[in-house]
Amino acid sequence: MAAKRGATFRRRELGKELRKLREKKELTLQEVAKALGFSHTKLARVEIGENDLPRVGDLEALVDYLDSDLPKEDRETLLQLHRESLSKEPWTPYKAFMPSKMPTYRGLEQDAKKMRAYQPNFVFGLLQTEGYAAALYGIAKPVDETTSEYTDQNVRLRLERKELITRSDSPLELHVIMDETAVRRMVGGPQAMREQYDEIVELGRLDNVTVQILTHDIVTYRAETNFTVLDFEDALDSIVQSDMWNSISVTDERREVQRSIRRFDAMRDGALPPARTAGFLEALQREWK
Repeated sequence: MAAKRGATFRRRELGKELRKLREKKELTLQEVAKALGFSHTKLARVEIGENDLPRVGDLEALVDYLDSDLPKEDRETLLQLHRESLSKEPWTPYKAFMPSKMPTYRGLEQDAKKMRAYQPNFVFGLLQTEGYAAALYGIAKPVDETTSEYTDQNVRLRLERKELITRSDSPLELHVIMDETAVRRMVGGPQAMREQYDEIVELGRLDNVTVQILTHDIVTYRAETNFTVLDFEDALDSIVQSDMWNSISVTDERREVQRSIRRFDAMRDGALPPARTAGFLEALQREWK
């Protein structure tokens, strides 16, 4: 039986298939949009999975225009993808508190097979404790002029996302590289940091989790900004995500994905071996005492 996928995954899968039909007919987005009376911007967003097509009639009109002779079974596959793309995601209540593009990324990460991530400044999100996350959002609250509700909801969402690596059924394969700065920077006080170190060590013992530290004394390549690469078992191309001011970027552009993988591999080879991560964090923990 095929794995149950979330609405975002199905929306992106549908968009990919529609794009393939359009390119096979050698039509531009502008030509299709004009012929069907669609917004060019809307159609572009449908193809990259950021927007859905609420009306099944719009999908049928689009498929008829792109390939009127499409086999019945292929048409039914597209209609099934469309139906599944309209279902509600479990994180929907948090959508109002997410930065731009985060809903798309959140929807995709829940169906990812593998995640490779680099974080130079703070403990990587999926490894954070509640105390660390709350302190991090609390520090930013007066500067970014956010509300207590915004802080509480984002901390709750962050903790719920950890289920990706702790769930018993097909947990996400996670490989994280953090710069030494990320684990040395004080957030929430010594006790919060000690608890955070314990959490990283504990999660690092999971078969599906690998954590490496890029220490200051190593001469190697270091990316300036954080990024995450998501790989999927089937249907979708890998994507890369990185943080921006009050937003995030998400792309499956092959050149960007491959560049991020090369960056990750270079830092992986220069970072401490995973087996030494626990010892390094335990040494830091003694410093906080």
